[in-house]
Amino acid sequence: MRRLAILSVPLALSATLAAQTPRPGQPEAILIKAGRLIDGRSDAPQPSVGILVEGERIKTVGALAQVQGQSKAARVVDLSQLVVLPGLIDTHTHLLLQGDPTAESYEQQLLQQSTAYRAILGARNARIALEHGFTALRDLETEGAMYADVDIKRAVTNAEIPGPRIFAATRAMAPTGMYPIVSANWELELPHGVQPVDGVDQARLAVREQVAHGADWIKYYSDRRYYFGPPPDSVLHSWVNFTDEEAKAIVDEAHRLGRRVAAHAIGSDGIAAALRAGVNTIEHGDGFTDSLLDVAAARGVYWVPTVTVALYVAAPRGGVWGPIPAAQKRAFQHALKKGVKIVLGTDVGGFPWTEVNQAKEFEYYVQYGMTPMQAIKSGTSLAAELLGQPDLGAVAPGMYADLVAVSGDPLKDITELERVKFVMKGGVVYLPP
Repeated sequence: MRRLAILSVPLALSATLAAQTPRPGQPEAILIKAGRLIDGRSDAPQPSVGILVEGERIKTVGALAQVQGQSKAARVVDLSQLVVLPGLIDTHTHLLLQGDPTAESYEQQLLQQSTAYRAILGARNARIALEHGFTALRDLETEGAMYADVDIKRAVTNAEIPGPRIFAATRAMAPTGMYPIVSANWELELPHGVQPVDGVDQARLAVREQVAHGADWIKYYSDRRYYFGPPPDSVLHSWVNFTDEEAKAIVDEAHRLGRRVAAHAIGSDGIAAALRAGVNTIEHGDGFTDSLLDVAAARGVYWVPTVTVALYVAAPRGGVWGPIPAAQKRAFQHALKKGVKIVLGTDVGGFPWTEVNQAKEFEYYVQYGMTPMQAIKSGTSLAAELLGQPDLGAVAPGMYADLVAVSGDPLKDITELERVKFVMKGGVVYLPP
């Protein structure tokens, strides 16, 4: 795959300057000639479409001949041999992690790498995500790197570095002793992967602190210690971290401050506790039971399965992690039948950014029973809905001009999304065709 890093210096500079420098007077008009358009909302693609972009937004979408006649002065980007889609959205990432399949790999990063070094790698990861066609990310905690995700977001927003739109969750929360790093040597105070929170008052304070430092989302760890019940119980269980009062305090305070809440919840017990607390999204959710899926569907709670990471860590972690993907697949297929809102999220950072393309997640969703169009919507319009961002996730007038293009038909071969040939974010071309 072509990477931004191998672009010629003038082109790389021009993309950066275009993102940084306001255009005097009328914004530049760009006419995109799309061979086919999958707009993120419709159930069928449209042939021979013109997309007129002015500044950072889409002005017009329609039949190419009609739009072309209205935009004779526009600069043309010819994608007539390609399929154009909305920019992809990954709703579960970790920019500050480089893969943590084992406790040793996780501790090596927190103990041997400074926050500054990890932020540099995080900036690189933001660029990789954009190269892969992901124009927006929900970054669900820094794993001990404090508020460095907000710094990376600021650098992207200010066009100091290339990267997706970032919705940051900062530090996340778990009770004392219930998240790594936990040492048997009580004389050592080791780095915490999350913000330790105990009691209702601390829960509300932690939410306020994280929001004050730039958190767009609040995340907490609902559970740990996963196990399958003895026969005939095949349910994936877990130990619940917070009391109901603590979890509800986190959610209530976040909602009071206009923030949505994501809960890491792998086992059925943790999922049930998170649903009782009123969270907006369930992350991982491998232990979803039919009754819990019914609750999620009725309440409009989004499920972000992160299949890629479940498969990636199964072998190196061993034990209960080995059969977890099979449980997740069963839950996924039941969730589809029940109408649960399944949204694309990969947990990249749990696997190395440099090793696996995030768009691999689309392929798993199709293998697990989604149609290719359902999978595409899970990573575009439905992901934008989860984020509460009505200007993202679709190709339509007034939306941000976040676009990608592929050479093959992703409705026939969803893996085409792993080979993007064009990336535009906010009207700026970051990967030319």
